[in-house]
Amino acid sequence: MSEVKVAFGIDIGGSGVKGALVDLETGLYIGESGYRATPQPATPEAVALACKELLEELQVGPEVPVGITFPAPVVHSVIPFIANLDQSWAGKNVSDLMHETLGRPVIALNDADAAGLAEAVYGAAKGVPGAVIVTTLGTGIGAALILDGKLWPNAELGHLEIDGHDAETQASAGQKTKHGWSYEEWIPRLQRYYSHLEMLFCPDVLIVGGGVSENHELFLPHLKLNAPILPAALRNTAGIVGAALFAAQNS
Repeated sequence: MSEVKVAFGIDIGGSGVKGALVDLETGLYIGESGYRATPQPATPEAVALACKELLEELQVGPEVPVGITFPAPVVHSVIPFIANLDQSWAGKNVSDLMHETLGRPVIALNDADAAGLAEAVYGAAKGVPGAVIVTTLGTGIGAALILDGKLWPNAELGHLEIDGHDAETQASAGQKTKHGWSYEEWIPRLQRYYSHLEMLFCPDVLIVGGGVSENHELFLPHLKLNAPILPAALRNTAGIVGAALFAAQNS
């Protein structure tokens, strides 16, 4: 753990921009969180201003590291492509943009990576050595690879090809809803996905998040794997907490 004791995390999504100061010893928020509706259109300049407003509202000092999650891969701070925000983000260096707008260093990472890092350090895989894979079952399948508490960024494991198909088109919670599958119909698809994931990576622990994980008792106990597969613990704070931790680790 970095000697830094607090950091600020911002979670940018398609509908909202959320931020909070995080106690890095506990992974808990310090004080209230802030929120802004994601600007429409969600251009880089407009979103950066929303982030600036959050920092000013919550009176975050210049000495506090700031991390920002983004709903896209972040490769050396650059967004290679974008789905859920304005297309003008493609090719944009997020850290440079935010530094210019906020007047302070900022580090950016993918939102699933942030959530995975938070779960590994503070959540369901806290204290677990070795390899942890955190997946989020939503419209698609987000994923994060963690090794001994260190992040391997931008692991798009929802796009593994299984039986000739993109995995998330066969096993995501979004597909379950779209097709009206019962849990009994969905579980074999999850089994196929997680068995393949386990075969490729031999993780020590698998963590499953996303809104559907609130009903984890209806499907996780039915999955037969060698590694433990556990529900995520941090829920909707994971992105902010992971962003803050990542900023502290890299400050």
